[in-house]
Amino acid sequence: MGTNRILQSRMQELGLTQEELAGQLNKALLDITGRPGDVSSRTVRNLLNGQSKRPIGRTCAALERVFGCPVENLGFSAPRSMQHPPEGPVRRRDFIVSTTGTAAAAAPVIKTPKSVGMTDVARIAADMNQLIEADDRQGGHTSLASTALEKRARVLALQQKSSSERVRRVLYALAAEFTTIAAWAHIDLRDLDTAQRHLHESSTFAGLSQDPPTGMRVWINMAMLAYQRKNWAEQLAAAQAAEASAAARRDPFFSSMGRVRVALAHACMGDGKAAQRSLGAAQETFHRAAEDERPRWTAFYGPAELNHLAAIIFNYNGQHAYAEAMAHRALATIPLKFRRNRALAICQLALAQLRQGEPEQATQTASKVFTIMDGTPLPGRMRTLIGDFHRDLFQLAPSTSYARDWADRMREEWSRA
Repeated sequence: MGTNRILQSRMQELGLTQEELAGQLNKALLDITGRPGDVSSRTVRNLLNGQSKRPIGRTCAALERVFGCPVENLGFSAPRSMQHPPEGPVRRRDFIVSTTGTAAAAAPVIKTPKSVGMTDVARIAADMNQLIEADDRQGGHTSLASTALEKRARVLALQQKSSSERVRRVLYALAAEFTTIAAWAHIDLRDLDTAQRHLHESSTFAGLSQDPPTGMRVWINMAMLAYQRKNWAEQLAAAQAAEASAAARRDPFFSSMGRVRVALAHACMGDGKAAQRSLGAAQETFHRAAEDERPRWTAFYGPAELNHLAAIIFNYNGQHAYAEAMAHRALATIPLKFRRNRALAICQLALAQLRQGEPEQATQTASKVFTIMDGTPLPGRMRTLIGDFHRDLFQLAPSTSYARDWADRMREEWSRA
């Protein structure tokens, strides 16, 4: 007598505990016979520890339904009356064997969907990581949003199949992630109404997932959306919700992410002192964060992004020399593959230089945005920043040759689809 390693491995793949497998078997028996099953966690324990090497017919039928394979493939010997012929697959018997091994009823076996396990989850998560990498390279675009929503539809379809509670929660987290990717793409495109609709959907999925980092991501994106809408009160409320979230309470990394968003909200509302206090707290908290494994979407947040956000905050506070210094620090460490983030930091640097009375240098800096994006259409958020720079430049130095050259270059880039 020894542990049934095959069954143990299949249970781990599906994320099933002994109690959950008992529940799945009872559900299968209800579907098959029309009567509730009486499988207990003790029954499952006996199946696992090798005490039950040849389960009764009812249990075998339920096992085959839950795992989608003959019981022989689960490390068991089936009763003779339901053993599968070795020469090849045949139609399943359309009657179920009773506890004594005799035919109990002529009820047809209804084919049920295959169970969803952690292998399926890992495959979908890999798809999600590819979308995040596409966003890192190019920024938000309509095809990214469409693909994310297609992936979400696949995840929600899997929810209709049999799965453990753990797998079900992870699937909801993935649905929230894909929906948030779509929302973020529309934020970047400045299609803000569509972004808001998707964020409301993702908040529902995040709640069902009970996954703190997923919930954190939704709050951060809500704060970003409110920032784009210039709804400062809502931005502050969303940032404070992120700061108070379960993820932030457990991990200084997420706490820093929430606090810097609070700092930005205070800066936008004109409270420079509160903004600096929260920014200092975000920086101090980040330095306490351990090098732990975290979701792929968090890769953007580090010293570089913290310095980039500090540049935005100092620009709002009117401390443009500090903003210039923070933008330079950000650009020194933002990875080259994060093209969109580098271009956004360039925008902040150019604005800081312009507001210090250096329009020619600022124009040279701003032109680097087009080089970094290398012919890629500018996301809506970036167009807004470029538009702000263009307006301020022509207020400060409207008749200069470098301003006219800038205007020609901007028109050319603006016209890209």
